[in-house]
Amino acid sequence: MNVEEIREYCIQKEGTTESFPFNDTALVFKVNNKMYALLSLEEEPYLNLKCNPERAIELREEYDDITPGYHMNKKHWNTLYLNGQLHPTLIKELIDHSFNLVYKK
Repeated sequence: MNVEEIREYCIQKEGTTESFPFNDTALVFKVNNKMYALLSLEEEPYLNLKCNPERAIELREEYDDITPGYHMNKKHWNTLYLNGQLHPTLIKELIDHSFNLVYKK
């Protein structure tokens, strides 16, 4: 998935807002005023997503392009590198997981 596809997928989720609270290259998606995704718009884009701690470790072990959250709490966040190696279905599933973790609270 590319940056625009990810943005479109995120903003269609109920109650989602988007903003640039940090700088003009870090697009943040929130629900209930809490962040569930940070999409880097830099030359080599990446996506930070909240994740269940046990699942976060499993994903990091299974996929080279999923690492501990860049500039985030490494226990609860993963970074997905958007270089085309991760299947769009997996990216959507992980966006949904992050959204649901935050939405429940």
